[in-house]
Amino acid sequence: MTPSPSIDELIDALKRLPGLGPRSASRIAYQLLSEDRTQALNLAQALEKAVKTVRHCLMCNTLTDSDLCPICSDKGRDATKLCVVESPADQRVIEETLAYDGLYFVLMGLISPVEGIGAHELHLDRLIERVQGDQSLKEVLIATPFTPQGDATAHFIAKVLSSRRKDIRISRLARGIPAGVELEYTDANTIASAIFARKS
Repeated sequence: MTPSPSIDELIDALKRLPGLGPRSASRIAYQLLSEDRTQALNLAQALEKAVKTVRHCLMCNTLTDSDLCPICSDKGRDATKLCVVESPADQRVIEETLAYDGLYFVLMGLISPVEGIGAHELHLDRLIERVQGDQSLKEVLIATPFTPQGDATAHFIAKVLSSRRKDIRISRLARGIPAGVELEYTDANTIASAIFARKS
């Protein structure tokens, strides 16, 4: 049985989402169309509304419904700290820890020469201008992932910012062994990073 062109189109659209392969996309498409179609219509309406109303925060570059996101608008945040993250999803994860009370800058990607993504594509000039122009900033915490692209991005940001502001502290999330994991099941690079980042 050959699916209809409309179903093929839906599956192709779903396959383009990160983390969804052909099978997952097909399952989701058939689930949305086979069950109560109200769920599918609600999803379509929510997506359409978000596409029309969500934009980038003028200050931190995250996604929001207004000119400034709720975090940038919150006068109770510690304006001396700025955390640089790859995506709004990373920002949300850090917020859920309740361990950070400063402000953010969201890159919306990472430096990747292979994909043609450089400093210009990430609008790093906005980050540099913000750090240079805000003398109340005392620390920039770089929270990019520990991947080749994340490391390259962190290195570039640290190098540029430290050359522009000698009085600012540039830090990066520590990497090490996750809680509850035994050493014998941990890879050597993670153990080495934990040794180098050890505290007394």
